[in-house]
Amino acid sequence: MEAIKNAVMNFNWLYVLEGIMFFLLIYYVLRTVKENNAKRLIPVYALLLVAVGVIMLFSFNLGATVYVIFFMLLSVFFLLLFSTEIKREIWAGKHSAAFSGETAKAAVGSRAEDYIASIVKAVQDLSKSNTGALIVLSNGNLPREIVESGVALGAQISNQLIEGIFIPKAPLHDGAMIIYGDRIQAAGCFLPLTQKDFPKDYGTRHRAGIGVTEVADVSAIIVSEETGIVSVVKRGEITRYADSEILKKFLREYYWKEFNAEGRRG
Repeated sequence: MEAIKNAVMNFNWLYVLEGIMFFLLIYYVLRTVKENNAKRLIPVYALLLVAVGVIMLFSFNLGATVYVIFFMLLSVFFLLLFSTEIKREIWAGKHSAAFSGETAKAAVGSRAEDYIASIVKAVQDLSKSNTGALIVLSNGNLPREIVESGVALGAQISNQLIEGIFIPKAPLHDGAMIIYGDRIQAAGCFLPLTQKDFPKDYGTRHRAGIGVTEVADVSAIIVSEETGIVSVVKRGEITRYADSEILKKFLREYYWKEFNAEGRRG
């Protein structure tokens, strides 16, 4: 009882505030690094914090204040690496790319089948005419630089618009289209290419479609410009020769999983 009494009497709220500050700053640094597709920096940040902490434990000449200063400077340094992105987030808001995730989810609802039908028809028409296309099905967590590398549209999904964007020599036909819920969020976007080995007939469009699913939890639909073959990609795995039934199943999984809170057809 005496020990508990002493602990209570000597309790310092300053330690609690410092702990909360440490946690929030670490969380914000890790979130910023992750959202800007620089996950490789996370182990570096953690290793430096742990390494210096261990050194402090065995260096009696260095106090906790020195470690706090190092922690603050290191965190500020990592945040400065993404100063442009942070400024954009402060001024434009987290969901400034086109519309907020909550708005997207509320808008999809029972019309999911209409969007699926429009996308399937557009993909089939593009396939018949050997028109290359790359469509990314986003759930709102694409790195911001990918979305902003193209032209923001925020347009309602229609097969006519999808086909029109991918017409050869059209300004946006070479880039990727990003669909988020009931909207074509952007078009003409540049995607990271996969570094894995694939057959030679997998061109840049296929490597980009695979690459984006490796860096973000999204899926993609690809139409080959050379052969008209339709492929679907998820988690870096590509399935070729996707017919209308495979496409419908692929799209239904996207819509019911991402935009139906109960996980079933609404």
